[in-house]
Amino acid sequence: MEKKQNILWKYIIKYKTKYLIGVVAVVVIDYIQLIIPLIIRDITNGLTDKSLDENTLFSKLFLILIIGLSISVLRYMWRYFIFGTSRIIEDDIRKDFYSHLQKMTQSFFNKNKTGDLMAYETNDIGAIRMMTGPGILMGLDALLLTVFTIFQMMTQISVKLTLFSIMPLPFIAIGSLLLGREMRKRFKEKQEAFAYMSDIVQENISGIRVIKAFVQEGFESFEFAKVNKKNYEKNMKVVMLYALMFPMAMFISGVSITAVLGYGGYLTILGQLSIGEFVAFIQYLLVLVWPMIAFGWCINIMSQGSASLSRLQELFDIEPDIFDDTEHIEFDKTMQGEISLNKLDFAYSVEGEKVLKNLEAVIKKGETIGIVGKTGSGKTTLANLLLRLYNPPKGSVYLDGRDILDIPVAELRNSIAYVPQDNFLFSDTILNNIAFINPDTDKEVIYEVAKKAEVHEEVLEFPKGYQTIIGEKGVTLSGGQRQRISIARAFAKQAPILILDDALSAIDTKTEEALLGNLKEIRKGKTTIVISHRISTIQGMDKIIVMDQGEIKEIGKHEELLMLEGLYYEITQKQMLEKELLDKD
Repeated sequence: MEKKQNILWKYIIKYKTKYLIGVVAVVVIDYIQLIIPLIIRDITNGLTDKSLDENTLFSKLFLILIIGLSISVLRYMWRYFIFGTSRIIEDDIRKDFYSHLQKMTQSFFNKNKTGDLMAYETNDIGAIRMMTGPGILMGLDALLLTVFTIFQMMTQISVKLTLFSIMPLPFIAIGSLLLGREMRKRFKEKQEAFAYMSDIVQENISGIRVIKAFVQEGFESFEFAKVNKKNYEKNMKVVMLYALMFPMAMFISGVSITAVLGYGGYLTILGQLSIGEFVAFIQYLLVLVWPMIAFGWCINIMSQGSASLSRLQELFDIEPDIFDDTEHIEFDKTMQGEISLNKLDFAYSVEGEKVLKNLEAVIKKGETIGIVGKTGSGKTTLANLLLRLYNPPKGSVYLDGRDILDIPVAELRNSIAYVPQDNFLFSDTILNNIAFINPDTDKEVIYEVAKKAEVHEEVLEFPKGYQTIIGEKGVTLSGGQRQRISIARAFAKQAPILILDDALSAIDTKTEEALLGNLKEIRKGKTTIVISHRISTIQGMDKIIVMDQGEIKEIGKHEELLMLEGLYYEITQKQMLEKELLDKD
């Protein structure tokens, strides 16, 4: 796969004007603040040789005040334009990353865990923000201040003393670069440990009912303690390295200052430097301490940001495997809903075993079709292919006579209402969950589809009715209520095709019978596919497709299939026997 351009560059280029203004402010600050030691030099020399009058003294002090005020204003500017822009970039990356996730297909989420993705969205993007804000500023400020200060020291004070004072700088640079390389490696490991810990926490919170039901709180706490300890150890490795950077820079700076004070004092005693020049040189030397320290900080921030950028780049480089590759084809939005399967074979991977084998069937517009079969027979896989959550082979699935691969994905899915097995609901009001397809849907329409889904009366029994906020994934509702609210949401879409994937399994027989009667009424003239394990659910359908081990074994009406005394007959007899045994109990 061809690697994309570094994702960060497009944001830097996009906001280059803001950065440029911030950079100019930094340049001006670093230059004008180095005028102050020269002013102090002149004042010191003037006071020493008594050549400084009162007016000159006050004018120079006023100049220092003006420079200080200018620095304050310019510092605000570079903070606003560099730090502020880094926040904007963080916001843009986070939105683009979320949009990228929305484009990803099912196979992507099968491979990447929620906790990992949350770590990218939080810690990694935060580290990139630090790199594009404080990292850039510290690096630029340290570089400019070092260059400007050395230039001033050489041209205004003493070349010999300046060369002597900057001898330790290469040692700081080399040490920081070596530590920075190790920092990048350790920070990446730290981020990966945090991602794994986040995934464990997310998974345990989602499965808390199972953990409690099996009394595994102690075990899970013990397992989390091990993961948390690993995360702690990875963090400590980063902290230890970072702690080494600062003292190293300070020690070398201290040695440099001590040596220069001694040598500079010696030159002053010999009369080769004036007292004012010596004082100014010390001030310049103190100014140089900050770049030495900042260089270590900058290496730390840039190393962490670079590691996070590398992790994030890998995800941005992943392209969705479901996309529109036939832009020239116009899609007829008046979809009729006829589906044709033409020798459909499918496997989830090139090397994998086929889960669908040579499927051939025609579902006409307006038909209500039942699909039944044992677990693992390929029923849900077929639904996923119709939605193009996975791509079927070209020429194997047709919709209204068009190859499904030639239909824009958005238009295809917009024409299909789908209720999956895990009927996901959002932590929002019941009203908003049903109106998910269109938040502006009239309330009367919401009430009507809820009635057809046989859930309206139960919703009204809640204290806040349709304004009841359900828990995460609808945890505060019963399984049957979740299924019926999901069905109501699908009804509200009014799509030409409706797929119910085992969406009635948690509903009692009486309610199911009423709902199926409503289904025929509300879906009259529209194609409906009902996938179920229960014969009672699909026996009244226009046509029933019987699947086993990825193949279509039988097709026909309920009575026709019973007369064949094949697989459908066998499933029916088995379920009747199970029902009789339950009735006896």
